[in-house]
Amino acid sequence: MDDDQLRISDAERERAAADLAEHYTQGRLSTEEHAERSDRVWAARTKGDLLPIFRDLPGPYGPPREAEPWARPTERAHWSTGPRPCAGRRDASAPVVVVLVVLLGITVAMHVPVFLAGLLVVAFVLSRHRRRAMWGRPSPR
Repeated sequence: MDDDQLRISDAERERAAADLAEHYTQGRLSTEEHAERSDRVWAARTKGDLLPIFRDLPGPYGPPREAEPWARPTERAHWSTGPRPCAGRRDASAPVVVVLVVLLGITVAMHVPVFLAGLLVVAFVLSRHRRRAMWGRPSPR
């Protein structure tokens, strides 16, 4: 069975009506066109009934769009086992690296006070130990 012959649900009709309203608010449709097409959306029974309503509009029901020039398929390098991003594409791992650096910074910032407090305790104990050693008193046990 062809996808165009599949029956649609009320939720799909509502989604199509919302898409049509968006085209109207963006000025692609006049008030009369919007009203006429809305009636056809609510009367539609199959996906094939929706296609003519959106045929001249961009979007999921409209004509298939050509691939963007930057959306070329990935090429494989002869030494690589995975796809290599094409020139002009952003590296998807950059946001991950930023998040990891931020998390590392937060971790270090949270532990610096504990580390400094430890250094203060060690300095205090050493200063007390040196002071007793200087006066020749044995340390109490």
